[in-house]
Amino acid sequence: MRTYLSAVTRHLTGVMGCLLFALAVFCVAGTAVAQHNPAGQDGEARPNVVVVYIDDMGWSDLSCFGGEPGLTPQIDRLAAEGLRFSQFYVNAPICSPSRCALTTGQYPARHRITSYLAERSANDRRGMVQWLPLDAPTLPRMFSEAGYRTGHFGKWHLGGQRDVGEAPLVSEYGFDATLTNFEGLGPRLLPLCDAYDGSEPRPHALGSDRLGRGPIVWMDRSRITEGFVTRAVEFIDASVAQGRPFYINVWPDDVHSPFFPPADLRGDGGKRARYLGVLRAMDQQLGVLFERLRDDPVLRENTLVLLASDNGPEPGAGQAWPLRGHKGQLYEGGVRSPLIVWGPSLVEPVAVGSVNDATVLSSIDLVASLIVWADLPLPPGFEADGEVLIDQLMGRSTAPRTGPLFWRRPPDRPGPADDPLPDLAVRDGRWKLVCRYDGAGARLFDLIEDVGESRDVSPDHPEVARRLLQAVLAWNQTLPRDGGQRP
Repeated sequence: MRTYLSAVTRHLTGVMGCLLFALAVFCVAGTAVAQHNPAGQDGEARPNVVVVYIDDMGWSDLSCFGGEPGLTPQIDRLAAEGLRFSQFYVNAPICSPSRCALTTGQYPARHRITSYLAERSANDRRGMVQWLPLDAPTLPRMFSEAGYRTGHFGKWHLGGQRDVGEAPLVSEYGFDATLTNFEGLGPRLLPLCDAYDGSEPRPHALGSDRLGRGPIVWMDRSRITEGFVTRAVEFIDASVAQGRPFYINVWPDDVHSPFFPPADLRGDGGKRARYLGVLRAMDQQLGVLFERLRDDPVLRENTLVLLASDNGPEPGAGQAWPLRGHKGQLYEGGVRSPLIVWGPSLVEPVAVGSVNDATVLSSIDLVASLIVWADLPLPPGFEADGEVLIDQLMGRSTAPRTGPLFWRRPPDRPGPADDPLPDLAVRDGRWKLVCRYDGAGARLFDLIEDVGESRDVSPDHPEVARRLLQAVLAWNQTLPRDGGQRP
């Protein structure tokens, strides 16, 4: 399945040079609201939303995105009953900033989260905050203020990790109920990892067990997603009993190394085999959640599920073929993610089971779209960096995004000294440009003709390269600096 090769993305024109970056800062108030009929209006029940955000899964790992046949049947069924997007992007190639964008609807560098949050000394060294500021806008808080029950079940990684024990609890960002892992505070499941040599399973907590700030349950690492799903289903059941709409995150971390699949899914014990084992086990465990939504006629008719990965795969584990690069890099393999949208009565019937190869969209667009679609109240002065693309998400349109998308490299991922990785990237229509902070080393790729980013076409399209270079440099100047930028 390589349907993306037939995509025809209309090239965007009529945007002036260095002002191009301003189109990415999109306020969801005003005319954008007027152009869409919010869900739940006219006396209808307000829709439920479930966001499944998988840690470190590659763009082509799922069977329904060209991975090994039969590997992920539960997710594949979700895709067959929904809509797939082959040009969906996350807004950072590594976990914490990617999750920040999906939580706030804004580029993560705005909040000085540009790489994974670690111990406080490492965060300071990289010019980062210790946690997502509590005054940051968050999508769960907006849903909560709209009357939704809100829950987070799975990895958080926006504060409360390693030796940072005074970070806010996950619940303080707008959630009624939470259950996380060792990358957050509050109630959490911590893994016991099988040593494969007959010895007792070993805890893998990265210091979380010493932080307090919530009850801890130790659990077999291969069943952690089962624990998150069980709690999510309980939360759904309680919401249904109360007659309340719900918004929940289910953010599993099985496919983040180290990999500990069940004994019967270890294969030859190599890295790739163990990765496939945890991917298969995660799919099985998520199936319980999908069945709960599918089998209840009310939930089936009024629930939207969004499933994606937070960034590209770790080398030697997941795969992003034929994309270039992997986790931590601004090449396509680091920032392009599978996206599945499921909602049997919400997605247009003609689009069910199909692939949208034309629309470029990202996590910040998901947030802007959900705000308008669910008619959520906005925090004072809030501006989303995304565009409202709800018609595309619901299969009513394959129109392109009107403005560019931008990325900044994680400060701790510079690449080798003799071949440094790009510091900045911009995607605009069919074009993608990468460069260093000072604009040096700029390369232009035509992603319609060259999805593997192997040929620099800037000599053939100098005006396009100049325009995008000016745009990405101007955008970067609007953001706080981090520890990776040169003076």
